[in-house]
Amino acid sequence: MKPGRDAAAKGYSQILWVFGEKEEVTEVGAMNVFFLLENTKNGRRELVTPPLDRGDILPGVTRQSILELCREWGEFDVVERWITMPEIRDAAEEGRLVEAFGAGTAAIVTPISGIQYRGSDIEIPATGDLTKRLFSDLMGIQYGRVEGPEGWSVRI
Repeated sequence: MKPGRDAAAKGYSQILWVFGEKEEVTEVGAMNVFFLLENTKNGRRELVTPPLDRGDILPGVTRQSILELCREWGEFDVVERWITMPEIRDAAEEGRLVEAFGAGTAAIVTPISGIQYRGSDIEIPATGDLTKRLFSDLMGIQYGRVEGPEGWSVRI
């Protein structure tokens, strides 16, 4: 609770949780976190979210829905791996950080427009096209306006 109050006092609306000496990003507030960035090795865009292997990431249904939808679209790579704050900072400085968002049951998807890291603000373009599309599609599927993947919805 104290970190949240401290962040709010500085004008921030959420906490980005990091873990360990490598500063691995885990979650944003109580939501899963996602970063869309350009991969330096292959030049492709990739959506990165932390993996579930350590037990400290919520295996939420919204997280899983986003992963499944994005993989079905096939427009960029979808990767579950640890991403560090230095990597995010570097991607932003190099113009490779396309967008970022948190996701959860209540929020669906919420854009991240900036991250304060080691005394500097990392600016992130928000609200990005992917964030808008995911919100629209997930809400459309939920309310029956958009056809979702097989087995996601049952008409009653």
